[in-house]
Amino acid sequence: MTIRTILVDDESLAIQGLTLRLEAHPDVEIVETCTNGREAIRAIKTHKPDLVFLDIQMPGFDGFSVVQGVMEVEPPLFIFVTAYSDHALRAFEAQAIDYLMKPVDEQRLADALDRARQRLQEKRNVVEVERLREVLAEVAPDAVTDMGPDHETPASSRYEKLINIKDRGQIFRIDVDTIERIDAAGDYMCIYTADNSLILRETMKDLEKRLDPRNFQRIHRSTIVNLSQVRQVKPHTNGECFLVLESGSQVKVSRSYRDVVARFVH
Repeated sequence: MTIRTILVDDESLAIQGLTLRLEAHPDVEIVETCTNGREAIRAIKTHKPDLVFLDIQMPGFDGFSVVQGVMEVEPPLFIFVTAYSDHALRAFEAQAIDYLMKPVDEQRLADALDRARQRLQEKRNVVEVERLREVLAEVAPDAVTDMGPDHETPASSRYEKLINIKDRGQIFRIDVDTIERIDAAGDYMCIYTADNSLILRETMKDLEKRLDPRNFQRIHRSTIVNLSQVRQVKPHTNGECFLVLESGSQVKVSRSYRDVVARFVH
């Protein structure tokens, strides 16, 4: 898999340095280098790269303006590269897959590229499945109908594995498998892991779309639980029950969602 890449930086030495470091990664093909934001927008629309290494502070259009300027087309993945750490929060809010400080550390660069490879593979899996569905729709329409939710796209492609949460002035990268439960409080979600609790500004409906329903199920109007974290089911009155989680926490399952419990009762 070749990663078609554009480098954007107003400092020629920075582009040269990153080009040299990327030579250690033979699957990265640099298709263009740009020295300002306007060039970058034109190059992205022309070449449609997989990945862009993007400086933030540039004269005229800065890195965030570049991201905004390509939203009308299918945007590439972005890795921000900058000398200023105070831009980190905005970088993750702009859905960058990583944020590298100058001078770029080789191991951090390798980690960022691994993340890019994973995201690109997931994206390509989705495309391949859609092509398959289009072919089946022509030659075997019944087969498309039989492809239920579990066959629409590979599970690993459709759902988040890491969630970025901005809380208390920091960005936390949470592995979704470590989440025990999620409680809704208006437009805010309280994310609980075994040793932490974080606040995410997002609706429950939107968050549910990002989580694999085979693991994350709503057990109450305002609660989602990670089924892999359930260790015990304790019956309660009026058809309700409690789920005991790995950490020892207990969460109530309302009667409206008692079918979830059936997964644990054989």
